[in-house]
Amino acid sequence: MWLFRSVVGKLWFTILLLVSCVLFILTILLLKFFENYYVQEAEKELTRLATKVSEVMHDYEDEKLARSIAWTLVGNMSKAVIIVDSSHYWYSPTNDELRDLPLSLIKQDKDLRKVWTEGKSVKKKTYLPNVQTGKSQYSDVIIVGVPFEVADGKQGAVFIYQSLRAIEDTTEQTKKLIFLAAFIAIVLTTFFAFFLSTRITAPLRKMRQAAFEVARGKFDTKVPILTHDEIGELAMAFNQMGRRLQFNINALNQEKEQLASILSSMADGVITFNRDGEILITNPPAERFLQAWYFEQGNGSETIAPLPPQVKELFVRVVREEKEQSIELTIQGRTWVILMTPLYGKTTVRGAVAVLRDMTEERRLDKLRKDFIANVSHELRTPIAMLQGYSEAIIDDIAATDEEKKEMAKVIYDESLRMGRLVNDLLDLARMEAGHITLNYENVQLVPYIGRIIRKFQGLAREKHIDLSAEFKDGDIDITIDPDRIEQVLTNLIDNAIRHTDRNGMVKIIVERSGDGVTIHVRDSGSGIPEEDLPFVFERFYKADKARTRGRSGTGLGLAIAKNIVEAHKGVISVHSKLHEGTTFTFYLPNGHMKTNMPLR
Repeated sequence: MWLFRSVVGKLWFTILLLVSCVLFILTILLLKFFENYYVQEAEKELTRLATKVSEVMHDYEDEKLARSIAWTLVGNMSKAVIIVDSSHYWYSPTNDELRDLPLSLIKQDKDLRKVWTEGKSVKKKTYLPNVQTGKSQYSDVIIVGVPFEVADGKQGAVFIYQSLRAIEDTTEQTKKLIFLAAFIAIVLTTFFAFFLSTRITAPLRKMRQAAFEVARGKFDTKVPILTHDEIGELAMAFNQMGRRLQFNINALNQEKEQLASILSSMADGVITFNRDGEILITNPPAERFLQAWYFEQGNGSETIAPLPPQVKELFVRVVREEKEQSIELTIQGRTWVILMTPLYGKTTVRGAVAVLRDMTEERRLDKLRKDFIANVSHELRTPIAMLQGYSEAIIDDIAATDEEKKEMAKVIYDESLRMGRLVNDLLDLARMEAGHITLNYENVQLVPYIGRIIRKFQGLAREKHIDLSAEFKDGDIDITIDPDRIEQVLTNLIDNAIRHTDRNGMVKIIVERSGDGVTIHVRDSGSGIPEEDLPFVFERFYKADKARTRGRSGTGLGLAIAKNIVEAHKGVISVHSKLHEGTTFTFYLPNGHMKTNMPLR
């Protein structure tokens, strides 16, 4: 069956069927023609013989001699009967295969009787039983009758008849020749059909193979141009199509890579939905959003919604109303603003595109800005109120004695100093955050440097019965830093540690070498910082304990200033704390020219 599914088989079968139909019709026409031709020729020959026999019978008075001549003329292929009257008739003895034609049959036949009744020659092809003595009991014969006059004026007749078997044998031979010619024609047709089909289909097979190669992505595949006819033009068009496809695919790949690069490089998340709300395309920020949603749903959930219900509802509104929609939601402590717009096909909405922006930092900064204003107002309100109240007391002469006046003036002076420190700290912090801080680097030996800083707090530590000490794990270390700025960092950290450590507690400064720099730990055994407050301790005016005051001299900006100073030294600062177990502030300072002396503890 594979042959009839191929172009070669179809062409061969079509050509063969066409040639067979033509040969079949031609064979029928030829056989009919030859059959008629042989019959007509036989009729002519029998008529000629019958005429000669009638002339002989008419011209010769000696009947025996006339019959002898007549039988000689008739020959072996035919049989003749000469009829003078019902009692005088003779059959030719030469053909034993043909039986004698009964006289009654001749006289009873309406066509053969015309020889006597109308006196004219007759021809007839008939099917006569019991005539042939061969293999067949029946035979088709052709009979020709010619009248003649007998000497006494009577009307006689000569009938010559011949079996059509000779004509049938000739026709069979003709059939064999025609069938042989048809067989040779079919063989030649098959050969030339296959040859022609192969010539046509060979380039087509190559084009089919090339098409498979193109389907597999090999767009540079070329078809050889073997001819300059329509097939050659088809091969040329195929090669042009391959080059055009290669160009278009390369252009599409470049656009796809460019779009993929743009999507992956975007800071905002992008999610593309189809008409049914299924996710088609996402980029890394969108993946983080979805992972946060899956994590919030819990790994143990049997059915995890692919999207938050708010996003699903937003998609439904966008598709229904065909206009832009937006929402803001919080997942895993992060705030996301989602802007979704409909994605149009030619005439209808075929999906939607959602842009997700992580607004956590912006919301945090907004909160810090509001908190900063509130905290500054809070910090300034108390000293201003005290300045105003004590000033009014002095003006109204409420103080009765000079001691009371001096005490009020001392309070006004202390509060003014506190306001000055607050303003100076704010200015310093603003300059640091703006990158205007100037560092004066000096080579410092850390043992005497940190020892001097500790001595400043020994008095305060003894008052609270706190053990304040230092530990140098790698001995005395020389490091290049800005000593005034780092002293400000250490002062703030030690002061905070002492103030938040209960009596009989401990505050320890640990110094150790870390790569090409130094790491300093300020550890205390104080009250600790709640875990949820740890990310915000370095923010301005942030208070872990909202009910705790900062003391008379605290401004709430110390840790923020310390962080900026450390980062200005290209270092990092961090905090670790457990509630009621203590807090450890750690900062690292890099140094490219550090050297280690003898150990000292």
